[in-house]
Amino acid sequence: MAGRRARTGRGWDAAPPRAGADDTTPRQGRRGWSGEAGSTSGESTPRDESEVAREICLRQLAVRPRTRAELAGALAKKGISAEVSAEVLDRYDEVGIIDDAAFARAWVSSRHNGRGLARRALANELRQRGVDGEVASEALDELDEETEAQTARALVDRKLRTARGEPDAVFRRLVGMLARKGYPPGVAIRAVKEALATQSAEAAEFADQLDADALADAEGERG
Repeated sequence: MAGRRARTGRGWDAAPPRAGADDTTPRQGRRGWSGEAGSTSGESTPRDESEVAREICLRQLAVRPRTRAELAGALAKKGISAEVSAEVLDRYDEVGIIDDAAFARAWVSSRHNGRGLARRALANELRQRGVDGEVASEALDELDEETEAQTARALVDRKLRTARGEPDAVFRRLVGMLARKGYPPGVAIRAVKEALATQSAEAAEFADQLDADALADAEGERG
């Protein structure tokens, strides 16, 4: 069971650890940067702030890769000074322990293949994690339009296996599902239209009446 717990939470999509689960780093307080057993008189030995900062970073990185901004935020929450934080993170940058460009590429690949997220949704996630816009753009360039369209169609085909209801209702639900994953209106509408055309005669007739370009333009104006 211990081995199973050790593997849990190391993926990109891992849920954040429960409050206090990894909070074993020393806190600044009456005992200073400490947390170790003191002498017999009850006194504690102060710990170097840089050492504490490194421990915090390594615990964060043990869960999953992190951006520099994420680690900086974690250090700030633990009361690490901005000067020490910058010093530790600069060193980690130098030796390659943190690499936002590599993080962004891996994030795009993992989240697209695992969750079917499109460029727009991925760009938002990278921005939330503090990845520089130019760095994010370079990573997103590896996800081309053809790949996005293929993934959208695969998502629709999978959902259609259990879809119930009239074709127009199914159409709206599936387009909405793709929109939430970040697909542009044109890509989403075409993927659903093509998929419906291969279903029942009723669904195919409905799909044949759809003007994907006009609907995409209308959705774009509404958005």
